[in-house]
Amino acid sequence: PPSSQNNEQGSTLRDLLTTTAGKLRLGSTDAGIAFAPVYSTGTASGKSGRTMPNILDDIIASVVENKIPPNRAPKINAKSEIKEEPKDDKNCIQDDCSKRYSDIQYSWICDRHVLWLRDHKNSNNWKLFKECWKQGRPVLVSGMHKKMNFSLWKAESISLDFGNQQADILNCKDSIISNTNVKEFWDGFEDVSKRQKVKNGETALLKLKDWPSGEDFKAMMPARYEDLLKSLPLPEYCSPEGKLNLASHLPGFFVRPDLGPRLCSAYGVAATKDHDIGTTNLHIEVSDVVNILVYVGIARGNGVLSKSGVLKKLEEEDLDDLLRKRLKDSSELPGALWHIYAGQDADKIREFLQKIAKEQGLEVLPEHDPIRDQSWYVNKKLRQRLFEEYGVKTCTVIQFLGDAIILPAGALHQV
Repeated sequence: PPSSQNNEQGSTLRDLLTTTAGKLRLGSTDAGIAFAPVYSTGTASGKSGRTMPNILDDIIASVVENKIPPNRAPKINAKSEIKEEPKDDKNCIQDDCSKRYSDIQYSWICDRHVLWLRDHKNSNNWKLFKECWKQGRPVLVSGMHKKMNFSLWKAESISLDFGNQQADILNCKDSIISNTNVKEFWDGFEDVSKRQKVKNGETALLKLKDWPSGEDFKAMMPARYEDLLKSLPLPEYCSPEGKLNLASHLPGFFVRPDLGPRLCSAYGVAATKDHDIGTTNLHIEVSDVVNILVYVGIARGNGVLSKSGVLKKLEEEDLDDLLRKRLKDSSELPGALWHIYAGQDADKIREFLQKIAKEQGLEVLPEHDPIRDQSWYVNKKLRQRLFEEYGVKTCTVIQFLGDAIILPAGALHQV
């Protein structure tokens, strides 16, 4: 900004509000900042000009005028607070909310850390979701594929429509990225004999990373884009037009996070010798994320684990009893294994991974952040050490076909 305006530019939200409210009282025509006051115009009297500021401006001016100290919360009317937020909100999570939400089919998994909404069609799901979301807990919604046009999401269908496209393909074992024809990836999606081989003759574990994404997704795959949008869980929060999806309603001058959607496709580890690698290493997303498993391929070929072998591998995980029960249900098709950690454990996990790197003789640079760099898949042995040495417990979730996993921003996860 020009130097003449420097004395009006605040470095804090409080300063921003102060300068705004001050200009409102002075009748400035332009606050000169992002949240410029909004006025309506009218010509009923033959004069064009501003009328009263809108309600938001009045509130801002009132708050600043009262000069509420930053270390003291404003007084809240007790009666209205009770109306808006029932007193037993926190206890609600502990007692299963069984009385208040008796019309919703749900369960708690992962030591009551993850809410599982079992009926995707229930229009009241968002009410219980809200209670869980306020506490930063992941949510699982099952059955989303029943709302979708399944034929659109089959591997052969995508390959047929977009096989001639070029895209970046990641080798998950060594993190080498190559730009190649998309058809090569899809040809080997379920036929292991058509997959690339690495130098030692092993089958490559490939991932078609975020292709397509954002506006490219909508432009390239309009039918799939519309099918996805109409099938999103908890549309009040997840739909771009959802009334509680705040990011979608931010004014245009904000730099928004990438809200997608993006298609993430990867081979399973069932055909690889090393089952201690993942297709998505441990990382954090900057925004809330909803991930729907729209298709599960059944790999065939030499060296591939049978279905019973895959189930046996999954049963070796530290699973919730309800997830073990789902594995035995022949109508359910498991497709992805998630390990999730709460955001408040990030520093402990970061310290642990740096410790392991040093033990393995790896160079740990001062600016190196193993979570930001997505350089680790924490295998079973390391997950056990993380719990024993740092008290950080892993939340293990199996994602079945049609499951939507909704993660709050800041939650660490690997797949």
